[in-house]
Amino acid sequence: MADFGGTDLEAFRAEARAWLEANYPPSLKAPMDDESEAPWGGRRFAPKNPDAQLWLDRMAEKGWTAPMWPKEYGGGGLSREQNKVLESELRRIKARPALMSFGVWMLGPVLLEYATEEQKQRFLPDIVKGKIRWCQGYSEPGAGSDLASLQTRCEDKGDHYLINGQKVWTSYADQADWIFCLVRTDTSKKHEGISFVLFDMTSPGVETRPIKLISGSSPFCETFFTDVKVPKEQLVGKLNGGWEIAKRLLQYERQNISAGGFGGGGGIDMVEAAKEHVGVDDQGRIADADLRARIAAHKMDQHAFLLTVRRAEAEAKASKGPSAATSIIKYAAAKLNQERTELTVEALGLQGLGWEGDAFKPGEVAALRSMLRAKANSIEGGTSEINLNVVAKRVLGLLDHQ
Repeated sequence: MADFGGTDLEAFRAEARAWLEANYPPSLKAPMDDESEAPWGGRRFAPKNPDAQLWLDRMAEKGWTAPMWPKEYGGGGLSREQNKVLESELRRIKARPALMSFGVWMLGPVLLEYATEEQKQRFLPDIVKGKIRWCQGYSEPGAGSDLASLQTRCEDKGDHYLINGQKVWTSYADQADWIFCLVRTDTSKKHEGISFVLFDMTSPGVETRPIKLISGSSPFCETFFTDVKVPKEQLVGKLNGGWEIAKRLLQYERQNISAGGFGGGGGIDMVEAAKEHVGVDDQGRIADADLRARIAAHKMDQHAFLLTVRRAEAEAKASKGPSAATSIIKYAAAKLNQERTELTVEALGLQGLGWEGDAFKPGEVAALRSMLRAKANSIEGGTSEINLNVVAKRVLGLLDHQ
């Protein structure tokens, strides 16, 4: 494909469309039945459909798993405008994601901002290719909303660091290859005593234990570190300077959670589901007027939300990074996703109550489990209460009253 440098978007669109039509595997046109089909990549990535790996490899070769990252680190080098064109063309063919990755959504952006050149060359290309699956070591049993209270110790042992402690709610830690982790390197200070390190989850002394959720899945884990040795070159940023990186990463996390809408729902269109299971009136509309009105209102809110996300992205570009406004978007995204999954289950009627068995299609089972899973949306990535506090202080400029 020619390098248009962002000057001719229509030419770029034509080339992107032609490439996607020639390279998107036809077998992936059906929506994913459940989370087990998600293309997380990593050492243990073994998709049920081999074409998922083929799609990942093809997109990674072009750098389009991280389309706006610099080409020297494996990215696509696209402008923001080109990326919007690419996204629209992917939506046009209803393409599945080639790669779902905490490395792309959270770690990569802060590495681009804070890592050494050697660290960028070492880690970023493998993130783009989906070779390494990452997890996030932030929350602890005594440090959730007050994350800066974390106590996982990281001691300087001369030629390496030694880590001891525990993390909790570590998403997919039992399936991840590496972790980006907040550790305490100075016990005399709170925020200024935290550092940001990367290490392999197969390192001796790392143990994970899945936490079962009401949805029946176990995406979260308790993670334990006992005398884990970490090479010093895997410290990102300055020693005791990890809190700045941590805050920046959380902004990227909330931005990407918001833009992605949390996913879920089993790939079911709630309007079509309601027409099939609730019925239609003589005008072809959903027969239940109340349900119809609530679905319409949700669709309008969702569209307004997406427009707001785009505006926030433009503002982030102007200010060279995400702002505290990501807390507004993350809060709204959680509410919208919970509403969407609840409406989907309601639209399915009795078919939305199936937990397992041949009487229910995979998408119907996934819809119910997604609705239950969505209850965590207002907790993960920063609780809704904490996000509202951030909005009050950082966006609205309100002060605490004594």
